[in-house]
Amino acid sequence: MQYHINTKCLYGNNEKVIEESTGAISFPIFQTATFAHPGVGQSTGYDYSRLQNPTREQLEKVVASLESGYDAIGFSSGMAATSALMELFEPGSHMIVSEDLYGGTIRIFNHINSKNGIEFSFVDTTDISKIEDALRPNTKAIYIETPTNPMMHVTDLKAVSNITKELGLLLIVDNTFLSPYFQNPIKLGADIVLHSGTKFLGGHNDTIAGFLVVANNELSEKIRFILKTTGAGLAPFDSWLILRGIKTLSIRMERQQENAIGIAEWLNLHPKVVSLYYVGMPTHPGFELNKKQASGFGSMISFHVNTKETAVKLLEKVKTIQYAESLGGVESLITYPMLQTHADVPEEEREAKGINDCFLRLSVGIEHIQDLINDLEQALA
Repeated sequence: MQYHINTKCLYGNNEKVIEESTGAISFPIFQTATFAHPGVGQSTGYDYSRLQNPTREQLEKVVASLESGYDAIGFSSGMAATSALMELFEPGSHMIVSEDLYGGTIRIFNHINSKNGIEFSFVDTTDISKIEDALRPNTKAIYIETPTNPMMHVTDLKAVSNITKELGLLLIVDNTFLSPYFQNPIKLGADIVLHSGTKFLGGHNDTIAGFLVVANNELSEKIRFILKTTGAGLAPFDSWLILRGIKTLSIRMERQQENAIGIAEWLNLHPKVVSLYYVGMPTHPGFELNKKQASGFGSMISFHVNTKETAVKLLEKVKTIQYAESLGGVESLITYPMLQTHADVPEEEREAKGINDCFLRLSVGIEHIQDLINDLEQALA
């Protein structure tokens, strides 16, 4: 039976592990480090929770189903997933990446992976010709965020996948901002999809998780070997929290997007907002492309205000919206990227991208929209 994605949020493809035979509606937390063997040379299918645990396995089945992937592998954080991902590459490998990325991703590329012999070219991946110009004989992968964090640039995934398929490269897509509810990169040609499960998948700002969703068995086996060896698998209780969060993914994404559209329209008319970045605005340069490759626009908004003083005042005066680092939860959060998500990016690079002391990022939650607008209005007064 083929389920609609709203139903998949509850059941995945309805493949529960055989260990759960009680009929429990809420999948149990198998809070155990190890598993007893029925006999010598025999196994229940589980040996040690670092390798696999029934709760994590159930979550992975649901996430793979949502992303139309062959397999999903759960990690202790989005950065743990990124770290495991980079173990696929040998020293001397070259990767083309979106120049506008989450600051933590830039940090691990520049300070950990570069030290280990991986080479990176940061380019504007919205311009396919720039990707083609950056190709080298040792290029192994192209890494995309779309929309990007925090400037909301949109890359044509199908066009990039045409390049990677022709040259035998991996296409890796961070799909955190839109979630599998609004965008499915594997259907557009991606080989690996990365998620910070902390964000929209979990949805409640109460746990940290990461996922790599893969398109084929070969990648699944390689990444599961890395997971087993490095030990960054998602714990049973955190797996259960993400499972619980995903059950409401569809209704949360719809409500958050509805709120974001209204708030973007309101901000766009405010005299102290000098530029707005939201892919759901028809004036956004990536609006039509995003409509083509995704079913929604999400709830992430970035904007520049007129002065640093306005930005600081807004951050200190908001009451309903909370000044905090993260995104995707039911609570609306506002972030100051230059001091938070992108603090480790060199100032010159940050400024060149527009991430300055007037720049803010807003993750819109599920509160009543008028309460959010009222809060922004009093904070910007």
